[in-house]
Amino acid sequence: MVAAVALLLFGLSQVPPIQLLPGYIAAYLLIGGCIFGPLGKLPSPRQAVAFLMPGALLAVVAVLNLGFWAGGWLLGLPAWGLLVSKWTPENPLKVLQVLQFLGLLVLGLAIFTFNAIYPFPSLGLFLLPLIPLIRLAYREYRLRPLQAAVEVLLGAATVAAAFAIPTPEGSWSSPWTLAGGGATVGLMIAFWAHGLPRRSQTRQLTAGVIV
Repeated sequence: MVAAVALLLFGLSQVPPIQLLPGYIAAYLLIGGCIFGPLGKLPSPRQAVAFLMPGALLAVVAVLNLGFWAGGWLLGLPAWGLLVSKWTPENPLKVLQVLQFLGLLVLGLAIFTFNAIYPFPSLGLFLLPLIPLIRLAYREYRLRPLQAAVEVLLGAATVAAAFAIPTPEGSWSSPWTLAGGGATVGLMIAFWAHGLPRRSQTRQLTAGVIV
Protein backbone atom coordinates (compact mmCIF):
# COMPACT_ATOMS: atom_id res chain seq x y z
CA MET A 1 0.00 0.00 0.00
CA VAL A 2 2.92 2.33 0.64
CA ALA A 3 4.01 1.95 -2.99
CA ALA A 4 0.50 2.65 -4.31
CA VAL A 5 -0.06 5.69 -2.07
CA ALA A 6 3.39 7.09 -2.89
CA LEU A 7 2.59 7.03 -6.61
CA LEU A 8 -0.74 8.76 -5.95
CA LEU A 9 1.14 11.53 -4.14
CA PHE A 10 3.48 11.98 -7.12
CA GLY A 11 0.41 12.14 -9.35
CA LEU A 12 -0.79 15.25 -7.50
CA SER A 13 1.79 17.26 -9.40
CA GLN A 14 -0.36 16.67 -12.50
CA VAL A 15 2.62 15.61 -14.59
CA PRO A 16 1.91 13.78 -17.86
CA PRO A 17 1.10 10.09 -17.28
CA ILE A 18 4.06 9.04 -19.40
CA GLN A 19 6.35 10.50 -16.73
CA LEU A 20 4.60 8.47 -14.05
CA LEU A 21 5.04 5.24 -16.03
CA PRO A 22 8.47 4.29 -14.55
CA GLY A 23 7.13 4.79 -11.03
CA TYR A 24 4.04 2.79 -11.91
CA ILE A 25 6.13 -0.12 -13.18
CA ALA A 26 8.38 0.02 -10.11
CA ALA A 27 5.37 0.04 -7.75
CA TYR A 28 3.79 -2.84 -9.66
CA LEU A 29 6.94 -4.97 -9.46
CA LEU A 30 7.49 -4.10 -5.81
CA ILE A 31 3.97 -5.15 -4.86
CA GLY A 32 4.36 -8.34 -6.90
CA GLY A 33 7.63 -9.11 -5.14
CA CYS A 34 6.09 -8.58 -1.72
CA ILE A 35 3.27 -11.01 -2.55
CA PHE A 36 4.97 -13.75 -4.54
CA GLY A 37 8.45 -13.49 -3.00
CA PRO A 38 7.59 -14.98 0.42
CA LEU A 39 6.02 -18.00 -1.32
CA GLY A 40 9.52 -19.12 -2.25
CA LYS A 41 8.75 -19.89 -5.89
CA LEU A 42 8.04 -18.05 -9.09
CA PRO A 43 4.39 -17.57 -10.04
CA SER A 44 3.02 -19.89 -12.68
CA PRO A 45 2.58 -18.46 -16.21
CA ARG A 46 -1.16 -18.01 -15.74
CA GLN A 47 -0.63 -16.32 -12.37
CA ALA A 48 1.91 -13.95 -13.93
CA VAL A 49 -0.38 -13.10 -16.84
CA ALA A 50 -3.39 -12.56 -14.56
CA PHE A 51 -1.35 -10.31 -12.29
CA LEU A 52 0.37 -8.23 -14.98
CA MET A 53 -2.24 -8.00 -17.76
CA PRO A 54 -4.73 -5.56 -16.13
CA GLY A 55 -1.95 -3.18 -15.14
CA ALA A 56 -0.40 -3.27 -18.61
CA LEU A 57 -3.71 -2.51 -20.31
CA LEU A 58 -4.52 0.34 -17.91
CA ALA A 59 -1.03 1.77 -18.35
CA VAL A 60 -1.73 2.07 -22.09
CA VAL A 61 -5.01 3.82 -21.26
CA ALA A 62 -3.13 6.30 -19.07
CA VAL A 63 -0.43 6.97 -21.68
CA LEU A 64 -3.17 7.70 -24.24
CA ASN A 65 -4.57 10.34 -21.82
CA LEU A 66 -7.84 8.46 -21.43
CA GLY A 67 -7.70 8.76 -17.66
CA PHE A 68 -5.27 7.62 -15.00
CA TRP A 69 -7.24 4.46 -14.20
CA ALA A 70 -3.97 2.71 -13.51
CA GLY A 71 -3.69 4.75 -10.31
CA GLY A 72 -7.01 3.45 -9.08
CA TRP A 73 -6.02 -0.09 -10.04
CA LEU A 74 -2.92 0.18 -7.86
CA LEU A 75 -5.14 0.58 -4.79
CA GLY A 76 -6.61 -2.86 -5.41
CA LEU A 77 -3.40 -4.46 -6.70
CA PRO A 78 -2.25 -5.93 -3.34
CA ALA A 79 -5.62 -7.66 -2.99
CA TRP A 80 -5.53 -8.81 -6.62
CA GLY A 81 -2.06 -10.22 -6.07
CA LEU A 82 -3.22 -12.12 -3.00
CA LEU A 83 -6.17 -13.49 -4.94
CA VAL A 84 -3.99 -14.60 -7.86
CA SER A 85 -1.35 -16.12 -5.52
CA LYS A 86 -4.01 -18.51 -4.17
CA TRP A 87 -4.93 -19.64 -7.68
CA THR A 88 -3.67 -23.23 -7.98
CA PRO A 89 -4.96 -26.36 -9.76
CA GLU A 90 -6.34 -27.53 -6.41
CA ASN A 91 -7.87 -24.14 -5.63
CA PRO A 92 -9.18 -22.61 -8.89
CA LEU A 93 -9.96 -18.92 -9.11
CA LYS A 94 -13.72 -18.61 -8.86
CA VAL A 95 -15.80 -16.18 -10.91
CA LEU A 96 -17.62 -15.11 -7.75
CA GLN A 97 -14.32 -14.14 -6.12
CA VAL A 98 -13.35 -12.02 -9.12
CA LEU A 99 -16.77 -10.32 -9.10
CA GLN A 100 -16.47 -9.66 -5.36
CA PHE A 101 -13.05 -8.14 -5.90
CA LEU A 102 -14.29 -5.89 -8.72
CA GLY A 103 -17.30 -4.87 -6.62
CA LEU A 104 -15.07 -3.92 -3.70
CA LEU A 105 -12.74 -2.03 -6.05
CA VAL A 106 -15.65 -0.01 -7.47
CA LEU A 107 -16.92 0.67 -3.95
CA GLY A 108 -13.42 1.67 -2.88
CA LEU A 109 -12.99 4.08 -5.79
CA ALA A 110 -16.35 5.64 -4.91
CA ILE A 111 -15.16 6.09 -1.32
CA PHE A 112 -11.90 7.57 -2.63
CA THR A 113 -13.82 10.01 -4.84
CA PHE A 114 -16.15 11.25 -2.10
CA ASN A 115 -13.35 11.28 0.45
CA ALA A 116 -12.59 14.86 -0.62
CA ILE A 117 -16.00 15.93 0.74
CA TYR A 118 -16.20 13.57 3.73
CA PRO A 119 -12.56 12.95 4.67
CA PHE A 120 -13.18 10.52 7.54
CA PRO A 121 -11.71 7.56 5.56
CA SER A 122 -8.43 9.50 5.35
CA LEU A 123 -7.63 8.36 8.87
CA GLY A 124 -6.59 5.07 7.27
CA LEU A 125 -3.30 6.78 6.36
CA PHE A 126 -2.13 6.39 9.95
CA LEU A 127 -2.69 2.63 9.76
CA LEU A 128 0.30 2.22 7.44
CA PRO A 129 2.90 2.51 10.26
CA LEU A 130 0.47 1.30 12.94
CA ILE A 131 -0.31 -2.12 11.44
CA PRO A 132 3.29 -3.45 11.61
CA LEU A 133 3.52 -2.23 15.22
CA ILE A 134 0.38 -4.16 16.10
CA ARG A 135 1.70 -7.24 14.33
CA LEU A 136 4.68 -7.27 16.71
CA ALA A 137 2.32 -8.98 19.15
CA TYR A 138 2.74 -12.14 17.03
CA ARG A 139 5.88 -14.14 17.72
CA GLU A 140 6.48 -15.17 14.10
CA TYR A 141 6.48 -11.50 13.07
CA ARG A 142 8.93 -10.55 15.82
CA LEU A 143 11.33 -13.11 14.37
CA ARG A 144 11.61 -10.86 11.29
CA PRO A 145 12.79 -7.58 12.88
CA LEU A 146 14.22 -6.18 9.63
CA GLN A 147 10.89 -6.58 7.86
CA ALA A 148 9.03 -4.95 10.76
CA ALA A 149 11.48 -2.02 10.89
CA VAL A 150 11.25 -1.42 7.13
CA GLU A 151 7.44 -1.53 7.17
CA VAL A 152 7.23 0.94 10.07
CA LEU A 153 9.74 3.32 8.47
CA LEU A 154 8.04 3.21 5.06
CA GLY A 155 4.63 3.79 6.62
CA ALA A 156 5.89 6.71 8.72
CA ALA A 157 7.69 8.20 5.71
CA THR A 158 4.49 8.03 3.67
CA VAL A 159 2.55 9.84 6.41
CA ALA A 160 5.26 12.50 6.66
CA ALA A 161 5.37 13.00 2.87
CA ALA A 162 1.59 13.31 2.68
CA PHE A 163 1.65 16.21 5.16
CA ALA A 164 4.80 17.78 3.71
CA ILE A 165 3.52 18.12 0.14
CA PRO A 166 1.63 21.41 -0.30
CA THR A 167 -1.92 21.36 -1.55
CA PRO A 168 -1.98 22.11 -5.29
CA GLU A 169 -3.66 25.36 -6.25
CA GLY A 170 -7.34 24.84 -6.98
CA SER A 171 -7.38 21.37 -5.45
CA TRP A 172 -10.48 20.30 -3.50
CA SER A 173 -8.51 18.24 -1.02
CA SER A 174 -5.07 18.12 0.56
CA PRO A 175 -2.44 15.48 -0.27
CA TRP A 176 -2.84 13.77 3.09
CA THR A 177 -6.59 13.45 2.51
CA LEU A 178 -6.07 11.78 -0.86
CA ALA A 179 -3.30 9.55 0.47
CA GLY A 180 -5.42 8.55 3.46
CA GLY A 181 -8.41 7.73 1.30
CA GLY A 182 -6.25 5.60 -0.96
CA ALA A 183 -4.70 3.76 1.99
CA THR A 184 -8.11 3.02 3.50
CA VAL A 185 -9.47 1.68 0.22
CA GLY A 186 -6.46 -0.52 -0.44
CA LEU A 187 -6.33 -1.92 3.08
CA MET A 188 -10.06 -2.65 3.02
CA ILE A 189 -9.83 -4.72 -0.18
CA ALA A 190 -6.60 -6.43 0.92
CA PHE A 191 -8.21 -7.42 4.24
CA TRP A 192 -10.97 -9.16 2.31
CA ALA A 193 -8.51 -10.97 0.04
CA HIS A 194 -6.32 -12.03 2.97
CA GLY A 195 -9.27 -13.81 4.57
CA LEU A 196 -9.87 -16.06 1.58
CA PRO A 197 -8.68 -19.64 2.07
CA ARG A 198 -5.53 -20.66 0.21
CA ARG A 199 -6.88 -24.17 -0.36
CA SER A 200 -10.33 -25.20 -1.45
CA GLN A 201 -12.46 -26.51 1.39
CA THR A 202 -13.22 -29.91 -0.13
CA ARG A 203 -14.03 -33.09 1.69
CA GLN A 204 -11.70 -35.97 0.88
CA LEU A 205 -12.33 -39.61 1.80
CA THR A 206 -9.11 -41.30 2.91
CA ALA A 207 -9.07 -44.80 4.40
CA GLY A 208 -12.72 -44.51 5.31
CA VAL A 209 -12.18 -41.24 7.25
CA ILE A 210 -13.43 -37.86 6.06
CA VAL A 211 -10.61 -35.32 6.34
